[in-house]
Amino acid sequence: MTATTEAATEPAAGLTLRTLRDFWNDVWKGTGNWVFAAKTAAAALAALYIGFSIELPRPYWAAGTVFIVSQPLAGAMRSKSAFRVLGTFIGAVATVAIVPNFVNSPPLLCVAMALWTMTCLVFALLDRTPRSYVFMLAAYSTALIGFPTVTDPGTVFDAALARVEEITVGILCATVIGSVVFPRGIGPVVTGRVDAFLAHVGRWTREALEGREETDMIRIERRRLAADAVELQMMATHLDYDTSHLHGMSQEVRQLRQKLVMLLPILSGLGDRVRALKADGDLSPELEALLADAAGWAENVNAPVEQTAALRARVAALRTTPADWQGVLTLNLLSRLKDLMDSIQDCRDLRAYIRSGGHGPKVRRRRGGRAGAEVAMHRDLGMAVWSGLGVALTILLGSAIWIGTEWPEGATAVQMAAVACCFFAAQDNPVPAIVDFATYSGVAALLAGIYMFLIMPHLDGFFMLALALAPLFVLIARIIANPALAGRGLAVGATMPTLAGLTNTYNADFAGYLNGAMALVLGMTFAAMMTAVVRAVGAEWGARRILRACWADIRTMADPRVPAPEGGLRSLLAGKLLDRMGLLVPRMAALPNGSEVAATDALADIRTGMNIMELRGVENTLPAEARKAVDGALTELAAHYRKVCRAGAQRDPSPALLARIDAAIGTLMPMSDRRPRQALMALAGIRRALSDGVPQLTPPTPAAPPAPQPPNPESLAA
Repeated sequence: MTATTEAATEPAAGLTLRTLRDFWNDVWKGTGNWVFAAKTAAAALAALYIGFSIELPRPYWAAGTVFIVSQPLAGAMRSKSAFRVLGTFIGAVATVAIVPNFVNSPPLLCVAMALWTMTCLVFALLDRTPRSYVFMLAAYSTALIGFPTVTDPGTVFDAALARVEEITVGILCATVIGSVVFPRGIGPVVTGRVDAFLAHVGRWTREALEGREETDMIRIERRRLAADAVELQMMATHLDYDTSHLHGMSQEVRQLRQKLVMLLPILSGLGDRVRALKADGDLSPELEALLADAAGWAENVNAPVEQTAALRARVAALRTTPADWQGVLTLNLLSRLKDLMDSIQDCRDLRAYIRSGGHGPKVRRRRGGRAGAEVAMHRDLGMAVWSGLGVALTILLGSAIWIGTEWPEGATAVQMAAVACCFFAAQDNPVPAIVDFATYSGVAALLAGIYMFLIMPHLDGFFMLALALAPLFVLIARIIANPALAGRGLAVGATMPTLAGLTNTYNADFAGYLNGAMALVLGMTFAAMMTAVVRAVGAEWGARRILRACWADIRTMADPRVPAPEGGLRSLLAGKLLDRMGLLVPRMAALPNGSEVAATDALADIRTGMNIMELRGVENTLPAEARKAVDGALTELAAHYRKVCRAGAQRDPSPALLARIDAAIGTLMPMSDRRPRQALMALAGIRRALSDGVPQLTPPTPAAPPAPQPPNPESLAA
């Protein structure tokens, strides 16, 4: 996980008694976490020793880096280390290019630094993977290296080189010790998450096929599944750096994650059809028996191939040409049941392949129907640019205050303001996290003062210094191992060595220590103030923005004047819709009761979007009359979502929209070929997603009654 992602998991509130109790219970139970703490402390002391030995100017940066990159899981630590080295190097090169060229014009220099930081931060926010750490490091490394050298620009190259060396020393120490001494691979964690996800899917499938009503608790649990899927996407990146047998399986885990997420709208639609048919008493005994057996199959991860084939044959045998709306719903239910079986089987095949470390039989990439959604990410360019402008404005205003007041420690304050703005930029409202980080940096300043003026004067040599620092370093690393407190441990671990002035020469300058500590805390406080003024928004604002993007895509897809998405583009759009679902989950969980956004059924919109894509995919192959009816329904759908986008909230469908959809369904019902059947199923799905009412269907024309036909294997595959 990137530092931004770590920060995003931090609670906004302060410490509570329950948090402390849980922490101490975890302390005594988590032997593995104590091993991690001991390794991290050893790596930090080793980095400090090497820094002293080769006379690095600021060896405390090497020790602080160890705390920043250390992760309990080896794969996550190694990926973060690689990204940090690369980002620091890019930032150092940019600093050497910027400072000497603009140092004679301080305003232009500040503008150049601000623009560089802004640009890198925008790329970091758009990337949305652990690799975004490269861009974030490139952003604030320029401020860390450049601002202290503006009074002596001739030293900028040496400062940049030293920064890269110090970071590299810290990373090498953390990586070598973390990878050699009792490494914990991320692979078992990934497989555990996948198994837990599939177990949840099995339970949800049974609930859906039994037609249980959706309660608020069930909706919350399903939204949490979407959030787990987003985290699985993040963990997949670390597999390329892992020490377990799952090394190099990142692409397969991403595919599996996408197929797992794809199950959410399928199950939502399936449950809706079962409830509708049960309410009207239209479930035949054969269909009820099939649903019960399918639920048992879904809960058995190791279901035999023969059982799967028998269920598919029963699904095909029950599919007949519909004569009325109940017949359409039954056919739609069977189609979605087939989609569900395809997706679950794909997940099981991929799970087996991943668990074998890539030594099992190859898994086919995509099945038909709705099982195929590609890995695609929602990227909010507007929000990324806005965040970038916020950090640029913070740097410019902070630099103006620094220059105007001629504050000697102003460079430190501007550095920390830039770091704080970049570090938490991925959050909707970073202010609580920045304030929290500033608070625990203040704690680090107190600890640094105790060491500088009470302990270190009595020490002689590195061995005694290491003995004195080891207990504190172990405690800091143990706190970092606790996800609920990791951000606070990181704040102390990253800043304490710096504020204590751990260099080759002991210098107990109280004025210098006090000024440095004040500048650090004030810089972060300034960043919190600027963020609150410029870009802090609430979870509801962020959720509404994501929903608007979702609705805008659906509107565009539905508009018949826009060329239909073809081939892989449809799968990418599906993946993007599902990714947004994962982004909505944590924001909706933070919304207050009564929020209009919290009441939004995002899964219903995603189901509508998926059906529209299916409809657009076959519309050109329909007979002229059917195509005209479908285009009429699509035009009204585009108009409906245009109104939804303008209102910023879901709206009830107009009678004209429902009438258009009903007319198209009535036109398609007598047609039994594959493409019209696909269009009919898609329209039925849209009708159910928009309204629970029964459509007003026009009876088929007597002159062309639908002739009874045996099941067509080609059409049954639709």
